[in-house]
Amino acid sequence: MTTEFSITAPNNGFRAELEASARSIKADALVLFLADDGPGKGAAMEIDEATGGLLSRLFSAGEISGKPYECVPVLNPTGIAAAQLLVVGIGPRASVDQGILHRAAATATRHLSARPRDTVVLLADGAWSTRQIEQAVAGSMVGQVGQDLYRANKKRVRFRTTIWAQAPAEAVTTGTLIADGVNLARRLVNMAPDDLYPQTFSEEAAAIAGRTGMEIDIWDEHELARERCHAILAVGRGSSRSPRLVKVTYRGPGASTGAPDLALVGKGVTFDSGGLSLKPSDGMLTMKCDMAGAATMLAAAATIAAMRLPVHIVAVCGLAENMTGPSAYKLGDVITARSGTTIEIHNTDAEGRVVLADVLDVVREMGPKRIVDAATLTGACMVALGHDVAGLFANDQLLCDSVVAAAHSVGEGVWQLPMYPEYDDQIKSEVADIKNVGDGRWGGAITAAKFLERFVGGIPWTHIDIAGPAFAEKPRPWIDGGGTGALVRTIVELVRGGEA
Repeated sequence: MTTEFSITAPNNGFRAELEASARSIKADALVLFLADDGPGKGAAMEIDEATGGLLSRLFSAGEISGKPYECVPVLNPTGIAAAQLLVVGIGPRASVDQGILHRAAATATRHLSARPRDTVVLLADGAWSTRQIEQAVAGSMVGQVGQDLYRANKKRVRFRTTIWAQAPAEAVTTGTLIADGVNLARRLVNMAPDDLYPQTFSEEAAAIAGRTGMEIDIWDEHELARERCHAILAVGRGSSRSPRLVKVTYRGPGASTGAPDLALVGKGVTFDSGGLSLKPSDGMLTMKCDMAGAATMLAAAATIAAMRLPVHIVAVCGLAENMTGPSAYKLGDVITARSGTTIEIHNTDAEGRVVLADVLDVVREMGPKRIVDAATLTGACMVALGHDVAGLFANDQLLCDSVVAAAHSVGEGVWQLPMYPEYDDQIKSEVADIKNVGDGRWGGAITAAKFLERFVGGIPWTHIDIAGPAFAEKPRPWIDGGGTGALVRTIVELVRGGEA
């Protein structure tokens, strides 16, 4: 299965109509964003006037409220050319930000994409900033894509044409590029593990690199052995499919040709059975998503390259299957990682950090100015923060603050957890330098991060545990279940910087 990533034709049927009046565009549906103070301002007032006060009457009657993500269709409204008016709520006007608009637009298009549509118009508001329009555009594209890659009859049908009225063309183009990245990560996560494994992931990465002009280097099991990547190889020993390491490099216009400005690192365990520390069936069912960190970082790098941002980045993904074959690594094994650090294995289901030990050492050798990794690393992070918030762990507060600011700007949930030196004691081993789990079940997300910290060599680094938000077992109003593409927008925003 070839991954769809239309970065070379970014509009995907999307176009901007900056000057045209939304009321006059013939369409299957017109999407209007409504704040909870009613239709008395902005774009909503224009449509209210065009329909002879229809919105005001519905608002007074309580039929529409403007509450966040409430969707109310109005069929055959008089005064506009569209066959349907879909009113989607965005909550208090003063609280509207990029995240709310992203989710509201996705909610509207997800609602409409349940059946085929030829043309759908979404009406931007003149009070929105360019960045807000970009995120709304991205959401409107994400909402049209489901997780049903293998269904003959799709639950979501993309519109033939999506028009953003009163929106600048540049914002629409950028928004579709961002959505392309999110949808790429979602698609990779949603692929069946028998279709996506280390070799095929690396092939997908090569195709994406070719389309975006990135350089790519792929290490197979022989190169991994030559490079002393014994930790990745150990995790992959139980599978008939050998591990890979993928490195993509992007140098933007005017960017440094020396050390990378930023290294993005992703955990890519394409299926995690738990190894000999075998997971129960319920815990294993969604473990095709254990490569979401690698999908996130590959998708973010591809988006950054497509946007031609003036930065030098590398994205490095460690890819392995954690299986139970006759050569599977065992509890009590001692592995010498690429850095020379010895690791005693106490739990083969704590494999992601073992893979990343080698990947981080490869990255450390490149001497980047900053490192950010993403991994579905621990269930403990979900115990602490739930399904919607990613955990942050850092050795450099300035970098961590930048990640927090980027995430909050685009409306993605993150929360920093402590990295006190006392946690280091919990990963000390009696027979090796460190062990791959802490002492007992407490603070497991932190001890996992402390394990990773051993391999970054003091370079400013932030670890993002995306175990919760990377995969949705149930749909939300703005997205189907399955892969979510979480943190792709945050990483792109981290590189872009700029206004909230």
